[in-house]
Amino acid sequence: MTSIGSDTPPRDGAAPAAVGFWQAFRFWLKLGCISFGGPAGQIAIMHQELVERRRWISERRFLHALNYCMVLPGPEAQQLATYIGWLMHRTWGGIVAGGLFVLPSLFILIALSWIYVAFGQMPVVAGLFYGIKPAVTAIVVQATHRIGSRALRNPLMWAVAVAAFVAIFAADLPFPLIVLAAAVTGFVGGRIAPEHFKAGGGHGKAGASWGRALIDDDTPTPPHARFSWRRLLRVGVVGSLLWLVPMGLLVAFYGLDNTLTRMGGFFTKAALLTFGGAYAVLPYVYQGAVEHFGWLTPHQMIDGLALGETTPGPLIMVVSFVGFVGGYSQAVFGPDSLFLAGAAAAMVVTWFTFLPSFIFILAGGPLIETTHNDLNFTAPLTAITAAVVGVILNLALFFGYHVLWPEGFAGGFDGVSAAIALAAAVALFRFRMNVIHVIAVCAGLGLALRILL
Repeated sequence: MTSIGSDTPPRDGAAPAAVGFWQAFRFWLKLGCISFGGPAGQIAIMHQELVERRRWISERRFLHALNYCMVLPGPEAQQLATYIGWLMHRTWGGIVAGGLFVLPSLFILIALSWIYVAFGQMPVVAGLFYGIKPAVTAIVVQATHRIGSRALRNPLMWAVAVAAFVAIFAADLPFPLIVLAAAVTGFVGGRIAPEHFKAGGGHGKAGASWGRALIDDDTPTPPHARFSWRRLLRVGVVGSLLWLVPMGLLVAFYGLDNTLTRMGGFFTKAALLTFGGAYAVLPYVYQGAVEHFGWLTPHQMIDGLALGETTPGPLIMVVSFVGFVGGYSQAVFGPDSLFLAGAAAAMVVTWFTFLPSFIFILAGGPLIETTHNDLNFTAPLTAITAAVVGVILNLALFFGYHVLWPEGFAGGFDGVSAAIALAAAVALFRFRMNVIHVIAVCAGLGLALRILL
């Protein structure tokens, strides 16, 4: 496990000293730079550092916050960081924690996206991606299995997953409609057969203790975290303005049909549909960015996911790659400012994707105590998570098709890519290798094969 280190942990049994804002700032910055491994790895790092080592928050309070973040659309690890930062240091603490979770990844992805679009046809870069693409296919299959093993706990959940797969694979129904149908199924099912719609909770139990914590089980809720209608209204108004003002400026300067304006609207919708994590929303992003708007190609979408897997931060940061490639290819600022167009599009996409997550935490955080373990609140999420399994399976088939038959079924089967994908799957499932290590090895294989063949 990666350790952030630097600060001296409290002595066994001793209550931790108060944590200053800038001390927390340094921690969140370091976390944003080393948060590899997807949400499971990121949550594990936060648990090790904040619960076990530094004891800034107790096990029960940590899991209580995590349960709330799991219910929300958006990246749960980033939202958990935002929540804990807000609980410790009010609104600015939440903004800093959530923002630093994203910003290092944004800057890295802008640089990597530029290298990709500017030099992607070079033999070295092409060889690396030739090995990475099959690895990504295996990673998505693993994600299907991982989420499915947690979500499909009874025949009814299996039925929801199968229905979602048929809906998106055979009927080509839009992802938002599938999410809505699953939510309705969960809401109704939670009343009719509640035993089938209880949340699985696969993140551990709240029974462990590592000594007194700064925010302990019996620590009173701080004044800023107590619910009030006035505060809720203020957060709602400010959050709405933070969406309306940038969107209004885009419309005023570029019009409704401009690429940047369309990206702002499209990724706002995507942000509200990311139940189940990044893998769940990727089919929706594909439907819009590739099929509807034509911002990038199917192969570029796969390459973007590969870059997202190899950078710190939430996996949903792949949308920044989508924005960069879209802005660059559409030359939104003219042919002489392609990098600027890509960087601006990446920032626009990131803003509209993550803004709702901050609003959800700052507005809904004070309600968390009253919604804990409320079945009417969690049953729709349970059904949505089951539906997500079917949607991700469709994504795995989509990736497999484009990797193994790069020119379509008429173009022949790529046996080398199939062998790399199989090796990656064995490494992930049998030997439980780290995703980053698998991608690195496969990238090396792809480069070597391109040189030799």
